[in-house]
Amino acid sequence: MGNKIKKLKKIRIHREGTSTLLYGGIAVIIISALAWFVSDSKIPFGICLVVLGAAYAIVVNFYQCPIRYFSEDETDKIVVAPADGRVVVIEEVEENTYFHDKRLMVSIFMSLFNVHANWFPVDGRVKFVRHQDGNYHKAWLPKASEENEHADIMITTFDGVDILCRQIAGAVARRIVTYAKEGEECFIDEHLGFIKLGSRVDVFLPLGTEICVKMGQSTVGDQTVIARLQ
Repeated sequence: MGNKIKKLKKIRIHREGTSTLLYGGIAVIIISALAWFVSDSKIPFGICLVVLGAAYAIVVNFYQCPIRYFSEDETDKIVVAPADGRVVVIEEVEENTYFHDKRLMVSIFMSLFNVHANWFPVDGRVKFVRHQDGNYHKAWLPKASEENEHADIMITTFDGVDILCRQIAGAVARRIVTYAKEGEECFIDEHLGFIKLGSRVDVFLPLGTEICVKMGQSTVGDQTVIARLQ
């Protein structure tokens, strides 16, 4: 398989959020300063500071860029969670776009309170990356997987198994960022992409794959084992 190459930059705030956090921080300071100087009472300032501070803290958490490394040395058969969130779908589906057969689909929904960086679920090589325009249904709805705007990343493991990872835009999320490039080797621990605001990631696995998570279970991207390939 060759040596595993680490491509991650050692940063704590994701580059997708740099400008948002900068301008948001300036706005918080300006609004708080106005509340301090305009009102004779300091109560409006206190309320403003608490509300804006809490909102800004949520945005900072959203744009975190955790540096994570999977703890197990052997990753050939491992499928890790591609995102922080909650398992909302575990089912057998008919996948007629690429595989034209039945697959096991595991879906992870990311709320506004989750880190929104996405990780590669398996080691392998990126077979292709395709973007599909679409609707903006609520991300947890079943029809979101096929009808919403999404980006499909097909990964062929080093054992020759094709795994499809799908980034899905939701009712609020309107920007999918995909870093995966066709033909490149990819590894667990590397960032696959980023989705702004609430959204979802689906992983399509071969039938017979051992599923290691349950409905409603919380996941940690690049840490939670969601399945083991045969």
